[in-house]
Amino acid sequence: MTKKKKVGKKAGKKAGKKVSATPAKKAASGGGRKAGARRKSGEGGATASSKKAPVRSISKKAGTARKSGSKKPATRKAGKILKKRIKPNTSTDAESRAKFTISRITDLGADVVRASLAETDPFVDVPTRAVSNMHFNQDKRILEMGDNTQRRELFNLNQARKFMQTILLAKGCKDLVEAGKTLSLRGMYYKSLHTIEGTKEKTFDEQSESDGILEDIEVTLATLREDLHVFAKKRGTMVGNITVFDNGDEINCRRMGTGGYAIPSICEPNVIKFGKTEAKFVLHVEKDTVWSRFNEDRFWEKHNCILTEGSGQPPRGVRRLLHRLHNELGLPIYCLLDCDPWGHYIYSVIKQGSINLAYESERMAVPDAKYLGIRADDYDRCGLSDDVKIALTDRDRTRAKQIADYPWFKDRRHWQREIKKMLGNGFKMEVESLITKDISYVTEEYVPERLSQKDFLD
Repeated sequence: MTKKKKVGKKAGKKAGKKVSATPAKKAASGGGRKAGARRKSGEGGATASSKKAPVRSISKKAGTARKSGSKKPATRKAGKILKKRIKPNTSTDAESRAKFTISRITDLGADVVRASLAETDPFVDVPTRAVSNMHFNQDKRILEMGDNTQRRELFNLNQARKFMQTILLAKGCKDLVEAGKTLSLRGMYYKSLHTIEGTKEKTFDEQSESDGILEDIEVTLATLREDLHVFAKKRGTMVGNITVFDNGDEINCRRMGTGGYAIPSICEPNVIKFGKTEAKFVLHVEKDTVWSRFNEDRFWEKHNCILTEGSGQPPRGVRRLLHRLHNELGLPIYCLLDCDPWGHYIYSVIKQGSINLAYESERMAVPDAKYLGIRADDYDRCGLSDDVKIALTDRDRTRAKQIADYPWFKDRRHWQREIKKMLGNGFKMEVESLITKDISYVTEEYVPERLSQKDFLD
């Protein structure tokens, strides 16, 4: 007899018998051998066996119990949580946001408990975070998530582990919000890590598992990771003609020395508020090394701007801050990135949003962001030497062609020419290559000239 059939027999006991603990509760508290059994993840909706032992479910209309397997089995309406995604909480009040988040988690848990007490299979529908469930909104010029979901069932042995992890982390987030405290992604991993009682099975094998589940919870509950009180490592820096209030503390970004202001992971209005701002635009550069050159040369002071960097692919905090600077203060965003497929992708993420986090585009993407450079024709235009050439790899070429096929680049002739020129050159270049002209060439000539001539790609 398979494990699936054993579960079916257990579920087929008469309704009305007292349930001491739901399967989900056992898994979250360290019990539940079957829910915690290690299996390969499978997000398909099919169960392990097509022959299920009779179970009882609740009729949606009449509320009466009946055996599943009949011609019209009663099922919970898929997408219940998704409908709530249409109206996410936009309040800037911390208490209101906390209540909203707790209510979403409580609703999710209540659905699981109701299914368990009704002796039906508990499940969670998680929106699909993949290219197949993403589309480009031409009007808004951002990536958006579609309506496809993946059903995660407790009694499906391929999905039980992820089901358990989802409930476990949702409970952990609820504890954090209620306590008014925050944890890092790493801290959340350890908070939820334990060996399931009666087994040698750990709830998580590595942090990447819990990180992915947290993103699933975020989109399923139509809330934000920040509202779940979970933050990532600080990555990104800012300096310039602006004053911000970080958790009530006044930060004058004009007086930040060589280090600058470390952009936090959580940049929501209830945490970061904007004060006096004289800046006329924001210059975002790819790496800290380039940012340091601009800061040392006091570029932000001479050109009355704000200077930011994202240490490569900008984290969510940096992207959220850029979005707010643009939308709330009306500041143009200009990007100075490497001339390679990865620099092009970084610009794409800042401008349209990322494929994996398409559900966050509304609060992160900056469709009006402009690409200053560097560009494929800068090798000749700036008279650079062969020393700056970095040969394109096969992986680079493949990635460049993928980016050229993105719907938001496909009909942009200037971007098609740019990518074609880079591929034709056979090499890529970093922003630092401009140092071969002069240490301050990028701050004193290259960027000022691009800005004055409004020479950028859109």
